[in-house]
Amino acid sequence: MKLHNIGFIIFTILIFGCDLEQIPQDSASKESVFGSEKGLELYSYSFYDWLPSANNIHTADCISDYAARRGAPALLMEGAYTPTSDDDDSASGNEVVALGGDREWGWGHLRNFNFFIENCTTNENVSEEVRNHYVGLARFFRAFFYFEKVKRYGDVPWIDTPLDVDDEALYKARDSRELVMDNVLADLNYACENITLTSDETRSLVTKWVAYALKARVCLFEGTFRKYHTELGLQGTSGQWLNEAANAAKFIIDESGFELYTGSGTDKSYRELFTSQSPVGDEIMMAVIMDEALGETHAANWYYTSTTTGVRYNFIRTFINTYLTLDGTPFTDDPDYETMLFHEEMVDRDKRLKQTIRGVDYQRLNNGIPFDAPPDMLYSYTGYQPIKWSLDDINVDTRDLNDNSVSIFRYAEVLLNFAEAKAELGTLTDDDWSKTIGALRARAGITGGLNIKPTEIDPYLQSNYFPNISDPVILEIRRDRGIELAMEGFRFYDIVRWKRGELFEMEWNGIYIPELDTPMDLNQDGVMDVIYYKEEPTTSPSYTAIPVSDLYGGQTNPYRLSNETYGEITWLNNIERKWDDKKYYYPIPETDRLTNPNLEQNPGW
Repeated sequence: MKLHNIGFIIFTILIFGCDLEQIPQDSASKESVFGSEKGLELYSYSFYDWLPSANNIHTADCISDYAARRGAPALLMEGAYTPTSDDDDSASGNEVVALGGDREWGWGHLRNFNFFIENCTTNENVSEEVRNHYVGLARFFRAFFYFEKVKRYGDVPWIDTPLDVDDEALYKARDSRELVMDNVLADLNYACENITLTSDETRSLVTKWVAYALKARVCLFEGTFRKYHTELGLQGTSGQWLNEAANAAKFIIDESGFELYTGSGTDKSYRELFTSQSPVGDEIMMAVIMDEALGETHAANWYYTSTTTGVRYNFIRTFINTYLTLDGTPFTDDPDYETMLFHEEMVDRDKRLKQTIRGVDYQRLNNGIPFDAPPDMLYSYTGYQPIKWSLDDINVDTRDLNDNSVSIFRYAEVLLNFAEAKAELGTLTDDDWSKTIGALRARAGITGGLNIKPTEIDPYLQSNYFPNISDPVILEIRRDRGIELAMEGFRFYDIVRWKRGELFEMEWNGIYIPELDTPMDLNQDGVMDVIYYKEEPTTSPSYTAIPVSDLYGGQTNPYRLSNETYGEITWLNNIERKWDDKKYYYPIPETDRLTNPNLEQNPGW
């Protein structure tokens, strides 16, 4: 995509000598863009600048229920996040990063989309089919743009014309959610019907299938949001949106030719989706492409191995417990699950687990030579250290050196969206289950329950996550959505749309420690890895030593064991994380409300 952008920048400098977000003054110059198919193509590449970066995506779950981190996010601390908070705080993990180029209240890219739509629609020097294709592309991006805005703020102003600096509409009030989302759906329908590109080997362009994938994503979000957020009074319209989601996903399933990637077997296929330089074409529908030669790299290794960079993101044990056993039964059915050691709880589990975190057989590479690499407890607060987006080569761990592509849309999400929409409608069949959740579990090496939808509730999953859900099918789909899409930027807004914000208060717990002052070999390779101590060792050990005494560095120690001298690690229980319902929407930044006094603030902020 960056190659396209470079070409477009050169083109616009030559033609206009100005920014495309300004209205060109020379009608001949405008004609040279909108009067030819090549001109439309070159302009359309500017739309892609709005898309999230690789770093945006792999860090977008920085605030989630299933991960511990360096510090509590400001959003979850009482009074710490306000309408005057710095909106450029994503690096510290205090913001949920929107999956788009205009984070927060920014509107710069919208004018570019609207300017193109207005001028392309009215120029008849290009065939109608070609014009409709490029207008469809612009409307795809406008729909994506507004979807991200509605997710974050709820009601927002709907603007579908390119505004000038003196236009009164710059100061309009917020429009209703219903009006904005109806327009988003109209944009998506137009994009699906008119985008003609159906195949893109680079996986960097918006195709018809990507448009349908966005439609399924948007409609599932809106349908479930309206269903569970009963305070809106829109429950009666939720079924319409869920049907739209199911139909869009079904069209992809039936017609696109995409499929789940299984080429490297159950032990490797899942992780290869996230570590391959070239997108795995069977399943990845669109991705951010890296190219080291062009300076296009990201920082996943740095982020997920460094003790000083990022938020030191680690999964918590409560979430790890939701991974099934290979026979398809809940891990928590085992009466001894609470006291299992790390190496014991990794055995015979859903194989996505060891492809998401460092397991007992995980190895890294040093100049091509493999070595055992258990969780690095200097990095990991809980023992469940992510590897999903990281490469195994330790030479990539410093700065932004990752060249693996990062997916924006993949077929697995389409399957999950279809299954959830149908389940929420009460129309999911056994065949639907087999082709969606069953197929995802089969790739993960699970053998049981693949062809018949579940009839019994897992009490652990229900009590810890979704006590308001009594349908075992919906519960199990939510289990797999959390596991399959972990660290891909969906979790915060999944919790928002399900109205389960209380999950952000979940205890940050980790691996089981049978006793203090005793070194542990986490991966059973004969080398001790960590000791949790009350009494400081008299000699410096060769492994990581972590104190759980009352004071640590003169302050209350953030490490504890759940039963004082043994039990699960707990991290940062001394800092309260508090959810309240106003946080289902972010506040409109106060600077923007001062600029436009017609903007009303979200309730509670």
